[in-house]
Amino acid sequence: MVSLPAVTCIMQLKGKKILLAVTGSIAAYKTPHLVRLLVKAGAEVRVIMTEAAAGFVTPLSLSTVSRHPVFASVHDGAAWNNHVELGRWADVMLIAPCSANTLAKLATGRCDNLVCAVYLSATCPVFIAPAMDEDMWAHPATRANLVRLREYGNQIVPVGHGELASGLVGEGRMAEPEDLAQRLEWFLAATAPQPLDGQRVMVTAGPTYERLDPVRFIGNFSSGKMGIAIAEDLARKGAAVELILGPSQLRPAHPNINLHTVESAADMFEVSGTLFPECSIAVLAAAVADFRPAITYEEKIKKGEGALELHLEKTVDILKTLGTRKRDGQTLVGFALETNDEHAHAMQKLHGKRADMIVLNSLRDAGAGFGHDTNKITILRADGKLRNLPLQSKTEAAAAIVQAILDYRNEPQTV
Repeated sequence: MVSLPAVTCIMQLKGKKILLAVTGSIAAYKTPHLVRLLVKAGAEVRVIMTEAAAGFVTPLSLSTVSRHPVFASVHDGAAWNNHVELGRWADVMLIAPCSANTLAKLATGRCDNLVCAVYLSATCPVFIAPAMDEDMWAHPATRANLVRLREYGNQIVPVGHGELASGLVGEGRMAEPEDLAQRLEWFLAATAPQPLDGQRVMVTAGPTYERLDPVRFIGNFSSGKMGIAIAEDLARKGAAVELILGPSQLRPAHPNINLHTVESAADMFEVSGTLFPECSIAVLAAAVADFRPAITYEEKIKKGEGALELHLEKTVDILKTLGTRKRDGQTLVGFALETNDEHAHAMQKLHGKRADMIVLNSLRDAGAGFGHDTNKITILRADGKLRNLPLQSKTEAAAAIVQAILDYRNEPQTV
């Protein structure tokens, strides 16, 4: 099972004030990259650290990437670094990496360094990203400290599994910078008003496999990347997303996405038909097979002397069927992947299947279509309006599609 790469955080981190606290762990070497991600996303980042952390990453490197001074003690001999002010300044405090020693101090209220002093003074939400060896992570004292910190209202970021500083392989790795940045984005998105708050939406993605025998099927080269990217963007905008995903190794990451895995067109139609009545928006991005074998064999077909003839029958047209069931207030979006006469075929699909919008891409465009990380699309509407977009990442294309849906829904609809 493979997850999509973390999406670059843009909307919910822009203008946010993030206080990063770094403690004494080898994982501190990852923090300059983390700061770069947050700054690139538009956040204002201030960094504090323990004296032990300076043995793993220099204050100068963190000061350079954050563009602000880095403090490691409550005073520098000439001035007092106001821990109360720092704790009140931030929209969110992230302690990463958080060593076992610091974890214990936070749980018991110890206050013998700047990080602990700021933590005890913080009035903002606090995220803690532990990093330690496997045995330390599993120790009952550490487990008890985690329970206490959760009870205090802190957000504990799950550790990863992999190679540790001791040379062992196991649990205890600090979450990767991309994951930490994305978690902050999700949290801030959940606490800020979003255009799709309270709405349930449906997305289909990936291919379908139509079985011929136990080892063969009719399918296509769809990876599911485009549909998953759309589901992720809808979730970031507040929607509760029902993602119906055909055979794919990819998986969504956002917690607001409820995943339904299916195999065939019939499976996808059954789940879609059940969910569609309760959804305000449906985006049918899946590459559903148009035909399936008329006969499915229970045993593997053996290679004989003569040619093998396959009889195919049409699969159910999910977009057309849902178009006939669409009620007022629902928005139905389909996809059209064409190889010739693209615009004409897409318009025919748009009106013939009673969709509100069709997203068109052509296999004749380099970098577009199945398997690529990029796509070049045209968004067509039933009212004749269209929008041509350049070749861009599927994440950017997904954001453009979702924005086009929001624009359409916010316009007065003529009867």
